Amino acid sequence: MTVTESDQVRQPYNSDPQRLVHDADAHLMETPTWLRDHADAAIRDQIAPLRYPGGNELRQTGDPADQQRDLQVAFDHLAERHRSHEYRAVEAQEIMLRKNFAATGSFLPEDRGRALDLLGFSSQLVFNTFHNRRLHDWEHAGDTDLAYGVARAHNRGMLEFCSADPRLLATSYVPLVDFDRAAAMANEAIAAGAAALLVASGCPREHSPSHIALDPVWARAEEAGIPIVFHVGGTGDLIDAGYFRNGLPVPPDFHGGEENFRSVDYMAIPHPPMQTLATMIFDGVLERFPELRIGVIEQGAIWLPSWIRQMESAVEAFGRHEERLRALSLRPWEYVRRQVRATPYPTEDVGWIIREAGAEVCLFSSDYPHVEGGRRPIERFEASLGDASAEVRRAFYCDNFLDLMGTAASALDR
Repeated sequence: MTVTESDQVRQPYNSDPQRLVHDADAHLMETPTWLRDHADAAIRDQIAPLRYPGGNELRQTGDPADQQRDLQVAFDHLAERHRSHEYRAVEAQEIMLRKNFAATGSFLPEDRGRALDLLGFSSQLVFNTFHNRRLHDWEHAGDTDLAYGVARAHNRGMLEFCSADPRLLATSYVPLVDFDRAAAMANEAIAAGAAALLVASGCPREHSPSHIALDPVWARAEEAGIPIVFHVGGTGDLIDAGYFRNGLPVPPDFHGGEENFRSVDYMAIPHPPMQTLATMIFDGVLERFPELRIGVIEQGAIWLPSWIRQMESAVEAFGRHEERLRALSLRPWEYVRRQVRATPYPTEDVGWIIREAGAEVCLFSSDYPHVEGGRRPIERFEASLGDASAEVRRAFYCDNFLDLMGTAASALDR
C-alpha cells in the first residue's frame, strides 16, 4: 500500500524556519555483503561478509553459511517493513526515535531523501558505519593491493548510496600507506565525485601523516575545494586492553554489547586527531596548503581549547630550536581557526568550546541514524549555546559546514 502526503503530518524535526542546518556526521548502515558487492572480482573473495555481534538487532550465532542465509532473509523482511504503510504512517513522529537499521533511509538509499525532509536538514556528510576499523586494519596489514582495492570498493558503495539525493555528500577513503597510490586514489575519488577525502586520524604504518611525499594528496584536495576528514573508528585500538581487565563485569555500550565505546575508551577518542593534527601543523602542512580544510568528525571537540594551548606552549618551548616551527607564519591557534573544523558531541558544552576555541571551528552533527547521536541533539546543543548570538548559531549549524565543504557545498541550500 502506498503512503500519500495526507497520511501523516510531515513536521520536520528541525522545525525552525530560521535555522538552516547542515549535518556534518551521518551514516549509512551497510548490509552484510555491501563491500564485497562493490569490490573488483580479483579481491572479492578476500572480503568476509559483515557480522553483527553484540547488542545489534541482527545478532548472529551458529554456522557462517546459515548466518548469511538468515541475514539475507532478515534484510529482505526489514526492507519490506520499511516500505509498509504501518512503518511510513508514523515515521515523521519517529524520525529521531528509530535508530540503526530501523531508521528511515538507513540502508535503503531511495528512502534517505525522505529522511532528510523529515529531519529538516539541508544536507548530510555521509560516512560508513562498520568499515573504518576494517579499512584501517587492511591499510596496516602489508598488502597494499588489498588495502587500495577495498578502499576503492568502499568508495564505489558510498558514491552509489549518496547518488540517490544531491543533498547526500559522500566520503571516500584514501589509504596513506603508499605515497604514489595515495595520490592516485585521491585523484580517482575526486574524479568520481567524492565530497570529502576520508583518511585515518592516526599514523600510517611506516611514516608520518605530515610526510612531504603526501603533499600531492593535500594539494589535490585543496585544488578541488574539498576537505580532508577524520572519523572515529579508524585508528585501531584506542587504549591498551589491560584497562578493561579490572576484575569487574564489562559494562554494555550504547548498543547493549561489548564491541563499541564505553566511558574508559571514550576518554581516548581525541588522542589520534590531536597528535596527527599537531604534527601536520608543526611540520607545515597547513602552512603549505592554506586553503585546505580538515574536518574532525565524531571525535568530540571538548579537547580543542586545551590542545590549542598545549600547541602554543610547544611553540614557546621549542620554537628557538626547531627550524620547522620558526618557518610557520601563523600561531597554532590561527591555523586551527582558519582550517580545522570539528563536531562536538551533544553531551559536550558547545557554548564553552566556542568561547574558548573560536566561533569558526564547531559544526553541528546528528550521527543519524546511530544511537550515540541521541534523540534530540538540536535541543541539547541549543541548551549549551545559551545566549550565544544569532551569528554564532548560524556558524555552528550552517556556515562552518559550508566553509569546510567548499566546492561540494556550492549547490546546497544556503
